[in-house]
Amino acid sequence: MGLACAQRLDGAVDALLLVDRDESVTALAQRWPASTTAVEAFVLDVTDREGLARLAARVGELGTLRAVAHAAGISPTMADWRRIFAVDLVGTALLAAALRPLTTAGTALVCFASMAPYLQISEADPAADAVLDDPLDENFLDRLHETLGPLVEDTGMAYSWAKRGVQRFARQEAVRVGPLGGRVYSLSPGIIDTPQGRQEAETHTVMQTLVDQTPLGRIGQAEDVADVAAFLLSDSARFVTGVDILVDGGICAALSGSAAAATQ
Repeated sequence: MGLACAQRLDGAVDALLLVDRDESVTALAQRWPASTTAVEAFVLDVTDREGLARLAARVGELGTLRAVAHAAGISPTMADWRRIFAVDLVGTALLAAALRPLTTAGTALVCFASMAPYLQISEADPAADAVLDDPLDENFLDRLHETLGPLVEDTGMAYSWAKRGVQRFARQEAVRVGPLGGRVYSLSPGIIDTPQGRQEAETHTVMQTLVDQTPLGRIGQAEDVADVAAFLLSDSARFVTGVDILVDGGICAALSGSAAAATQ
């Protein structure tokens, strides 16, 4: 999905910086089709604070920060609960903090979340939300474990709570950078046909059931998500900020409707 966003933004910005923890991003930038946009690679683990400082410095050298599509993340089968939170939520907060000084009028940031919180977290937990809202606290993970208990050690639940944290962080960040002219969103994909999505589907058969129940009748494609991200990052969304955008083919609406009917 991150690659699809980069391809969608090519030509809409003067310089395109492809960021990934995998060294292969360098070869990807070198193979990038010829265009009017200058393209370069930057190898980075989003949890590396020093690396993020170098990234911010390089962005500043390239010019005005215009658009950020932050799609880095790991899913339940890829790591333990602590690493999921470190990458998906803490990494998001670290990236935003590093780039915040570069924010100016027209800067827009899309942080990838997920539909998972809508499906798995049925009731708000004010105590847990209070911890989620401070992801850069040095005792963040321990405080979260104390609040949610062993439940959070389940990687599926950890993923849902981490992505809930991203959704809440985007709202807070929108308030912080709004006076600077910046906009921030969280974008919550449904089931999307990507290598990571296929890996999860092999373990969680319920994902195919969700695809079958999707009102639009198909699995999502990376381009479906990238088109929405490109809109949010464009001037066409200039008076939209601080919201979560579901790109799920309508499955959350379908399931919430079924739940409501069952309670009547």
